[in-house]
Amino acid sequence: MKADPRAPGVTGLATYVPEGRMTPDEIAAVSGLPAWVVRDKLGLHGRVRPGPDDQPTAMAVRAARTALARAGRAASDVDVVICMTEEHKKYPVWTAGIKLAHDLGATNAYAYDVGQKCGTSVLALKLAHDTLVADPEVNVVLVAGGYRNGDLIDLTDPQVRFMYNLGAGAGALVVERGRGHAIGPAHVITDGSFSLDVLVPVGGTVTPLTPANVADYRLQVPDPEGMKLRLERRSMAHFVTVVREAVRKAGATLEDVAYLAMLHVKPSAHRHLLTALGLDEDRSIYLADYGHLGQVDQVLSLELAAQAGKLREGDLVVLVAAGVSYVWNAITLRWGAPGSAGEGAAVGEGEGRA
Repeated sequence: MKADPRAPGVTGLATYVPEGRMTPDEIAAVSGLPAWVVRDKLGLHGRVRPGPDDQPTAMAVRAARTALARAGRAASDVDVVICMTEEHKKYPVWTAGIKLAHDLGATNAYAYDVGQKCGTSVLALKLAHDTLVADPEVNVVLVAGGYRNGDLIDLTDPQVRFMYNLGAGAGALVVERGRGHAIGPAHVITDGSFSLDVLVPVGGTVTPLTPANVADYRLQVPDPEGMKLRLERRSMAHFVTVVREAVRKAGATLEDVAYLAMLHVKPSAHRHLLTALGLDEDRSIYLADYGHLGQVDQVLSLELAAQAGKLREGDLVVLVAAGVSYVWNAITLRWGAPGSAGEGAAVGEGEGRA
């Protein structure tokens, strides 16, 4: 992927992660699983626990302020806010992005929400790129959003064990034309045969929320064995395909990938994907101390990698995600390409998270 001097790039990124953690012992006490299974099989050394003020939009504002500061931009410079806050947010049937832009002071921006479950940050980054390419009047796009789907997980329900890692947090990326870490091609696969496998069964038009069914307002898996069987046949192959195709479109090979920013999955799946792609384990970071923060995982992984000195100018970086319903997606970045804002300005190496 050769750097285009006018290509859209990421000029600032940041995350906000609440300080609270649920330990493996605490998860074990609630779920009935042995603590070693939580720690070693589920890959959870700490599940992020939000505080009373850690609402999705509020967390997104905190992350966005830091990302804008790192990009050297004011909120009034933002032309478009792409909100990647999950559907579980402060209020239902509500455009969180408008409130995000208002609270941030992005008075010159229009805002909208976008959703692809845990693949939303990858999708939103692609949309930011495409918006800058398509509209010459847009110069600064902010991608930001919060996540608290951990609220919807019943740790006593073994059918949702693969989602015991869901926590809370927020991420933000500033995207500008001709600056930053150049955004390259993406690749997306969707498979609607999984569309009813993970859902909140009440509160929609099929089964309206009532006092009698409010306890069912949580994420559930109607057919766990069927879903597991079908995912085992397809998921890893789709992960590999979206990474390989995004890299191919960027004019590179898997051997050129310096870093893979991926979501939190169980340790065996994390290792399996790296092996399938031919990547060493030091080319990614496993998010055991955080759990799964939904669409924030890729932003957090990039921030941690930059702070650890894993990213150097010219590196090919891939963000990969999967979201229930189901989607697999990946997008490439050329880190610190000529004309970028510089690694320190864009990510803030050596700093703590917001």
